[in-house]
Amino acid sequence: MSARHHVQPAATTPDDDADLARWDDDGAPPAQPPSSPAAWLRVGAELGDRLVALSGRQDLLVTCRPGTRSGAPAAYFPGLAEIEFDSGLFAPLQPHEVHPRIVGDEERYPAAWGVFVHEAAHAAHSVWVEPGGADPRVVEAALLLEESRAEGAHLIRRPMDRKYLRTSARTLVMPDISNPRVQGIEQAAGVAALILGRRDAGILDAGETKAVAGLCEQVLGADLLATLTGIWTAAHRCADHDATTMLAHGQSWCDALDSAAPALPVPEDLTDLLSGAVAVVADIMAANDAGDLAARAAADNAIAARSRAQAQERAQQAGQRRKAAATAKSVFNQRGGTVTPDGAPAPSENPVTGTRRPTAAEQSAAARLSRALRAAAYRERTEERTTSPTPPGRLNMRQALARDAQRAAGAVPTAEPFTHTRRRSSATPPLRVGIAVDVSGSMSAACGPVASAAWIVARAAALTGPDSRTATIAYDMHLTALTRPTHRAPDRVTMFEAEGGSHNLADAIDALDHGLDLSRPGTGRLLVIVTDARYTGYETARAVTGIKRLSAAGCAVLQLTLTKESLHLPGTTLLHLPRPSSAPAAIAKAATDAIRKTR
Repeated sequence: MSARHHVQPAATTPDDDADLARWDDDGAPPAQPPSSPAAWLRVGAELGDRLVALSGRQDLLVTCRPGTRSGAPAAYFPGLAEIEFDSGLFAPLQPHEVHPRIVGDEERYPAAWGVFVHEAAHAAHSVWVEPGGADPRVVEAALLLEESRAEGAHLIRRPMDRKYLRTSARTLVMPDISNPRVQGIEQAAGVAALILGRRDAGILDAGETKAVAGLCEQVLGADLLATLTGIWTAAHRCADHDATTMLAHGQSWCDALDSAAPALPVPEDLTDLLSGAVAVVADIMAANDAGDLAARAAADNAIAARSRAQAQERAQQAGQRRKAAATAKSVFNQRGGTVTPDGAPAPSENPVTGTRRPTAAEQSAAARLSRALRAAAYRERTEERTTSPTPPGRLNMRQALARDAQRAAGAVPTAEPFTHTRRRSSATPPLRVGIAVDVSGSMSAACGPVASAAWIVARAAALTGPDSRTATIAYDMHLTALTRPTHRAPDRVTMFEAEGGSHNLADAIDALDHGLDLSRPGTGRLLVIVTDARYTGYETARAVTGIKRLSAAGCAVLQLTLTKESLHLPGTTLLHLPRPSSAPAAIAKAATDAIRKTR
C-alpha cells in the first residue's frame, strides 16, 4: 500500500533548512538547489484562494515550497489547519508560470491539481479525530480506508473534479505502491483498498481495475476480499465526524486480516505482481483518459466550429440585410426611375408607360377583396374565466355547497363558487403583399392584368386597415418600383411594358422584403411572383435562396404563370392562369389564405 498517508499530525520540526538537508550522502551527485522558496509563496497563496471553493472552508493555509515536512508530495495537517504542497509537483513549470488563481490554469498541470483536490477532500471530510490511546495499527487501517472515503465524499459535492482525482491516482498513488510499508497479506489488502476502494467510490471504472481485482482475489481469496470490500464500502457511508465508526471499521479490517493470514500463502514476488497489476490499471486509465480527452476536444472543436458557422451566418445575414436595405432605398426612390442592381440609375428606358384611372370594375373588385380580407382577418374575442370565493360572477351551486360543507367540517374553505368571464377583443393582423413582375420580353401578355391586379390588391389592403401595405416591383436585369410600400393606395393604375432581357428576381425579393417586412412575423404576408421562370441556373439559384428565406419566416410565396411552358420556381406555390384576366382573383384568393394563416 501507499508509503505515506496524506492526513498528518502536527509537525514537530518545521525547520525549513532541515528539509533541504534530508538527502543522504550516498555518493550521488549533489542535489541541485531548488527554486527559491520565496518564489513559491505566491503560488501557495493562490492555491489557498482556490481551496475555499474546493473544500468549503475559509480557515486553511496552503504552503507551497520545494519539499515537504512529511516527505509526501502533499499533506493535510488538521491540527494546524494547513496543507503543505511540494512545488516539485508543478515540474517542469517555474513559479512565474503557475497561476492557480486563474480558473482553467489547472489544465496545464492536472496531476498537481489532482493532488491538491485530494488534499482538499481530506480538509473537507477527514475531520474525525482518533481518541488518545487508540491502537496505532487500527488507526493506520482507518486512515487507509479514509483515502477512498474522502475522495468519494468530495466527488459527491464536486463531480467535475473526477478527472483530476483520476490523474492524481494514476500518476502519484499507483507508482507509490511499489514502495510498500508492509508486506504479505496486508500489502495486498492495502492495494485493494487504494485501487478497488476508489473503484467503489466512483473514481475508477470497474473495467479498468480488473487486473488488480483478479490478482487480489487470487492472493486474498474470494471470501476475504468480499469481507474487505464490505468494510471499505461501509466506511464510504460513514459520517465525516464519526471517529468511533471509522475506528470500528479499522478494527474490523485488522481482525479480518489476522484471522485469514495464517491460512493464506504469500507469493514471494508479491510486490512485483502487485506493481505489474497496478501498472496495467494505470495504462488502461491513461488510454481511457486520452480517449475521453480526445472526445472532449472533438466536442469542443465541434462546438467551436458551430459557433464560428453561426457567427459567419449572422454576419452574412447582417450583410444581406444591409444589401437589402440599400436595394430597397434605391428602388423605392422618389424619382420613380429604373435602377441597376447596385442602385445606380439604369441606362435603359423605364418600363413604366404611364398611368390611368381605375375602371369601375377594378374599384368594385378592390372593395370585394377588402371585405374578404377583413373577414379572413377577423378573430373571435378571447374568453378568460376566473373563479373567486366572493361576487361578482355567476354562482356555481356545487362549489357553493362544497364551501358550506368545508366550513361546517371546520376546515379552511377552498371552494370558489363564483365564476367570472372576461371577454377581450383580439387584434386584427395587418396585411403585407409584395408583387414582383417579370418584364422580360416573354411576359408582355401579362402587363395589363398584372398592373390591374397590383392596383386592386394595394387598394384593398389599404382599406383593411391603416397598417396594411403593398408594393410592386417590375424586374428584368434592372428594377423599377410600380407602387411603393406606403399606407395609402395609389389613386391611379401604373401601366408598364415587358421588353427587357435577363432577370434579377433575387434583388427584387430583397427590396420587397425590406420595404414590407415580409420576414417579420405578426402580419399576413404574401409574395406574388408573376413570371415564366425561364432563368439561367445562376439567376434561379439566387432567386430560390430568397424564396426559401421568406418561406422559412412564414411568408407565403405564390408564383403566377400564364403559359404551360412556364417553369416552377422551387419553394413557391405554382398557379397557372390560362387567362390573364383571372390574375386579380387568383392573387386575391392567395392573399386571403395568407392572412388566415396568421390566426
